[in-house]
Amino acid sequence: MLQKCEVRSFCASDAESLARHANDRRIWIHLRDRFPHPYTHADAKEYIEDTLSDDPQTSFAIVVDGSAAGSIGLRLQGDVERVGAEVGYWLGASYWGRGICTEALRAVTDYALREHDLARLFALPFASNLASHRVLEKAGYVLEGRLRRSAIKDGRIIDQLLYAFVPDSLVGG
Repeated sequence: MLQKCEVRSFCASDAESLARHANDRRIWIHLRDRFPHPYTHADAKEYIEDTLSDDPQTSFAIVVDGSAAGSIGLRLQGDVERVGAEVGYWLGASYWGRGICTEALRAVTDYALREHDLARLFALPFASNLASHRVLEKAGYVLEGRLRRSAIKDGRIIDQLLYAFVPDSLVGG
């Protein structure tokens, strides 16, 4: 049972809160470029509509104190990598440092393994995003490697780290 947050499907009424928390360069700098900055109410509305039309649904609201304060989701892989999914998340800065993302990530990891019959989940945080590394490690993800000069963000070529969660029953299998 989640104590610090709720992970649930988005609803249209989440747009205002989502836009307020997402419109922050401190968040944008750690995410892929498809995450807009500035982040507007229209961006939030479009994102929520897109997530609700996905089948299966793979993006969820991180709700704190009854308000959508962030997002967490899966990008299911295809072809020979269809046994895995990439996880990604962000949380409004006013909620950082409380263990909320770790709790949400554990919940979504359990959900993904159970509902999508996956053998592996992975994340690719930027090497400079130390807080995200801690979230992943506290949620049971293991650092597998460094992808040198593998991304460009804000005009700089940077490294990413590869973290993965492989259920104990599958290790070595």
